[in-house]
Amino acid sequence: MDFVETFRISWLNIRSHKLRSVLTTLGVVIGVAAVITFVTLGAGLQADIVRTIAGDNADILYVSAESGSDSGLPNVRGGETVFTTYDVDRIRGIDGVAGVAPQGGIVTSSVTHGNSSVSRQWVSVTTPNYFGMKGHRFVEGRTYRTGEREVVLNQQAALMFEENVSVGDRITFVRAVNNEPLNATVVGIVQEESNEGGGAGSFIGREPQPAIYAPPDPYYANTRVSPTQDARQRVYNQIVVEAESPGQVEAVQGRIHEYLGDQSDARVLKPTDARFEVTTYDQLVNQIQDVSSTFTAYITGIALISLVVGAIGIANIMLVSVTERTREIGIMKALGAQKRDILQLFLLEAILLGLIGAITGAVAGALGGYVGTRLIELPLAFRPEWFVFSVVVGVVVGILAGLYPAWNAARTDPIDALRYE
Repeated sequence: MDFVETFRISWLNIRSHKLRSVLTTLGVVIGVAAVITFVTLGAGLQADIVRTIAGDNADILYVSAESGSDSGLPNVRGGETVFTTYDVDRIRGIDGVAGVAPQGGIVTSSVTHGNSSVSRQWVSVTTPNYFGMKGHRFVEGRTYRTGEREVVLNQQAALMFEENVSVGDRITFVRAVNNEPLNATVVGIVQEESNEGGGAGSFIGREPQPAIYAPPDPYYANTRVSPTQDARQRVYNQIVVEAESPGQVEAVQGRIHEYLGDQSDARVLKPTDARFEVTTYDQLVNQIQDVSSTFTAYITGIALISLVVGAIGIANIMLVSVTERTREIGIMKALGAQKRDILQLFLLEAILLGLIGAITGAVAGALGGYVGTRLIELPLAFRPEWFVFSVVVGVVVGILAGLYPAWNAARTDPIDALRYE
């Protein structure tokens, strides 16, 4: 029996049992669709990360001292508060460094504007050059001046009160440690494209949360004794460093590590279990991509269970089909069909069922990925290799599911088959 004839018979048998064929392939459809959907969402998340945080910030480094975590990711609210003003000045003088902005924070219990008050837990403290280094665009006003009671809000913070905050308005935030009210004039409102690895509390690469920025002087009162200067100085938990060019980032990273380990105040002030992290955007992107890839692989693994269920369904239906067509098998053998012809017939039918399920699932998965990325506002990033993989999976599932039923049909005795009722 030639292949064309085998294909025709297999296809006719599938078409003659439409509902059964649809239900048989449903497990494969769901499995492949789930895999394609999750992979597409994962690819979209990674593309969003790269697009959002890697583009114009390739020359930025984050310096921190981390305890009890292996993530290596900078955290503006975490990390040890160990970098003195002396450290900031020395890092600013390192060859290849174009700018430095120390970062700390004030824990507050509330922020008030007019008659409206909202609870806040953090006010970011940094120097005025921070906004230029991070590429934040001022939509109103200007940056604050050191020594003045001025603050800058991002657009989200300007909208969080009953009345929108404008440049020139006054706000009051209450220091949580001693309930001291701190007054300030809003002198600028910035637009942040994302929380790029060191903003005010949103997930990296997603929409920023309300953020209030204040200068160290006169608001920041966190000090420690500098081991090298033997005097009290302000201390920070993170330093944002701008290299002179992206090509110098690696060299600057090494020089900062060398300074921190040999000469810094921070090496004395940090806990013994803390380690210095000088994280570049390339590392930040790679670390987040690793996390998202692991999560995608985990979810995809769960979705693959549906493929196992689909394979079992195909095997079950093929065994039923062999039983139903016992007399047909006997007649075919009586007319001269060989074992390989019977094996080929039923194996091809199982492969067709798996292939139909895989192709249908790939289309459904592409649609699901498209809808999912639109709903959560991610870029659409299909991975063509997974569509090829789905076709291969359909063939493999069909072979594995149909091999035993086809072999069982091929070894059927023609005499017994002709007697079968």
